[in-house]
Amino acid sequence: MKLVLILGAKSDMAKATAEFYAKNGWDLNLAGRNIITELSTFRDRLKDDYGCEINLYDLDILDFKSHTEFFKSFQQKPDGVICFIGLLGDQQKSEMDFNETKTVIDSNFTGIVSLLNIFANYFEEKEDGFIVAVSSVAGDRGRKSNYTYGSAKAALTTYLSGLRNRLSPKNVHVMTVIPGFVETKMTKNFDLPSLITVSPNYVGKKIFEMQQRRADQIYIPGYWYFIMAFIKLIPERVFKKLNI
Repeated sequence: MKLVLILGAKSDMAKATAEFYAKNGWDLNLAGRNIITELSTFRDRLKDDYGCEINLYDLDILDFKSHTEFFKSFQQKPDGVICFIGLLGDQQKSEMDFNETKTVIDSNFTGIVSLLNIFANYFEEKEDGFIVAVSSVAGDRGRKSNYTYGSAKAALTTYLSGLRNRLSPKNVHVMTVIPGFVETKMTKNFDLPSLITVSPNYVGKKIFEMQQRRADQIYIPGYWYFIMAFIKLIPERVFKKLNI
């Protein structure tokens, strides 16, 4: 059976995506902080429901020195990697405390790059595999409410674009996922507009389907492409006055 590694597997979107892979015949490696404690029940349910093999791995994306050993720990290397790791952080705190800024940037960009580089080199040598990573519409244009988080996501989107161009001749698929509003634990304290907010299950289904089609970059839902295209066209002098 094919094996997929899901990073940041405790997130709502990650668990929904894991279930789509499991029900379609994939084995799973799930990785994240304190994962054995928090995902044992979820693992057992998927194994019972779909008969797949599932292993749990502890991972601290901020512990850069551990990433090589993490890669080496797999007896069977995955056929693909899907990364959901991210941290919204506190924008106001990051403006006053660089430690907060660095944590947000490392969680959303630097740490992810450190780990994905290792898998990219492995897939390139193998000439097969896929990498999927979740960015955000927040990376499409800076806003005062979340520009530390948004700038890290913008960097991740650019990194994935370059990685896609590098690995394409080697038959390695790289897909960038750019979700809009999703109803998750991370957004539970936000007053999201219900008409354009989707469920983690919706995201998981789209990620599975579009990865199988080898899409390059997807907005979820697709109408966010047009929303963000319009927002990016707003002149900076006007955008400043919107104060968002």
